[in-house]
Amino acid sequence: MSDANLLEAAVRTEFGKGAARRTRRAGNVPAVLYGHQADPQHLSLDARAFSAILREHGTNAVLSLVIDGKKQLALTKSVVVHPIRRYIEHADLLIIKKGEKVTADVNVIITGDAAPGTLVTQDATTISIESDAMNIPESIEVSVEGVEAGTQINAGSLELPKGVTLNVDAETLIVNVIAAPQSEAEVEEAAEAAEAAAEAASAE
Repeated sequence: MSDANLLEAAVRTEFGKGAARRTRRAGNVPAVLYGHQADPQHLSLDARAFSAILREHGTNAVLSLVIDGKKQLALTKSVVVHPIRRYIEHADLLIIKKGEKVTADVNVIITGDAAPGTLVTQDATTISIESDAMNIPESIEVSVEGVEAGTQINAGSLELPKGVTLNVDAETLIVNVIAAPQSEAEVEEAAEAAEAAAEAASAE
């Protein structure tokens, strides 16, 4: 665990919206640490330091918290960001131990260019995986280089790093490569066909 992930965490004794606002006004993020049958702990993290770790290590960052002088490993499970002002409103942290497996949602990133005349649609931007808590990949890449129209890439086809397994159905659609509409008329035709197919399916 590098010192870059070392984060002092103060125990919060006040709760509720007013207390959370005061915590944020002081330049901190209200957080809850839970897991391993322990009672949830209400913590306060330095907003700037926490944001820097998330920027560097992604949303599944592993933290080395220092709480009352004691170190505790924690996985960032969820972060709530203010929709307009973009500051972190709240974070949920999960107690972890070295060597244990955890589930996490990681981003799926498309690389490469599909064959000319195709349109690449991404059906899932994140995928749930199971991995060693200390080695969660920041993202999973899927290449569409030279892929022809009519190709579908499912979760089971993704190349996962060693020690990482899928936590979703292998048939889950990730990327769909279709023929690109060439003109406005074709776009309308494709939309009408899709609408008709949807109506037919709902009528069955």
